[in-house]
Amino acid sequence: MAYFTENQSKVNGMTVHTIKTDKYKTNTLVLKMMAPLKEEDVTKRAILPYVLQRATERFRKTSELRNYLDELYGASLFADLSKKVENHIITFRMEAANEKFLSEKTPLLEDAIRLLSDILLRPLAANDRFDPEIVKEETRTLKQRIQAAYDDKMRYSNLRLVQEMCEGEPYALHVNGEIDQADSLTPESIYEYYQKSLKEDKLDLYLIGDFEEEEARGMIERHFDFPANAHAYPEKEPQSRKSIEPKEVIDEEDVKQGKLNIGYRTNCVYSDHGYYALQVFNGVFGGFSHSKLFINVREKASLAYYAASRVESHKGLLMVMSGIEVGNFDQAVTIIKEQMQAMKNGDFTEDDLAQTKGVIRNQLLETIDTSYGLSELLYQNAAANTERSFEELLDGISSVTKEEVIKAAEQIELDTIYFLKGTGA
Repeated sequence: MAYFTENQSKVNGMTVHTIKTDKYKTNTLVLKMMAPLKEEDVTKRAILPYVLQRATERFRKTSELRNYLDELYGASLFADLSKKVENHIITFRMEAANEKFLSEKTPLLEDAIRLLSDILLRPLAANDRFDPEIVKEETRTLKQRIQAAYDDKMRYSNLRLVQEMCEGEPYALHVNGEIDQADSLTPESIYEYYQKSLKEDKLDLYLIGDFEEEEARGMIERHFDFPANAHAYPEKEPQSRKSIEPKEVIDEEDVKQGKLNIGYRTNCVYSDHGYYALQVFNGVFGGFSHSKLFINVREKASLAYYAASRVESHKGLLMVMSGIEVGNFDQAVTIIKEQMQAMKNGDFTEDDLAQTKGVIRNQLLETIDTSYGLSELLYQNAAANTERSFEELLDGISSVTKEEVIKAAEQIELDTIYFLKGTGA
């Protein structure tokens, strides 16, 4: 059974992914811009999408642009940032009503495509610089976003774990940039970086909805008019497996609840065949409410307010996150390590596997219930420079054996134990 069909084509340097489906009442455009994470660029790149979405040559004020979205029957526009492997990814998402359901024959899809191209290619700028007032406002907002990650101690402890684990690696950089670089941003420096990104970023445009594919590709070709033969997948250094000396890092801050985060290297990434087994491993180990961490650390031992794990599939990291009383640190670390060893010993049942596979399958099916979730799932392939269909993903998960999960567990190595504890505790 095919859940959907993705067609790819090259249009003026972009890879265009069309998914024609009548499942949704809207048409969704998702534009992904990928470039290598670099310390000298990360803050300029972090502010760029928010500057671009503020105004264009056609709509010179933010209020005018937002009013136009309302005129497009309440179309929505969002910008976001993420990172995968050593790459920094800008996302623009537009969603507009499907004109087939309107009594008036408004060319909504082409209007949306044109507006998205305006934001990317025809932003409000003059004399090789962006609007100074917009840059000033967005710099202030950027600093608030960065600060918010430090104020939320759950997010902060995960950020610190990544910084310690990946010290000296681009992945250690914060997705929203560095607060000490924000004040040095200028309308000129951001514009110069914008020109560079147009030439060098890998661009993927996803169009999801009920439309005529050839007609839609023609619209994209008309409005996205930058040069072709650029925008290749970023070159990356082949990563060799490093020997790891596990380390322990303890920070003190004014917090009531300790944050214990443990980082492992999985030695497996999204494009590897072992990815399926790693996902099932994580589900049994700490991904769900029936997992070992939840049952043994939180329920049985009552050591944690929360205890869970997640996989960073593209970087090859496994993160354990828990909130504990400071006095429970040693015991919590011991029990978490015991659960990892139990996985390596095969101390789990076929029922555990079946339950986990069922939950993962349901999660994947829920993901494609929304057009944005579908685009995020499909972008996993583009980000990893690989091809894996949704059906292959479902089949791969369902066919994982206990032996494969044990093998995935055996490859996992402890890297860093990070603990954020209360001052004087």
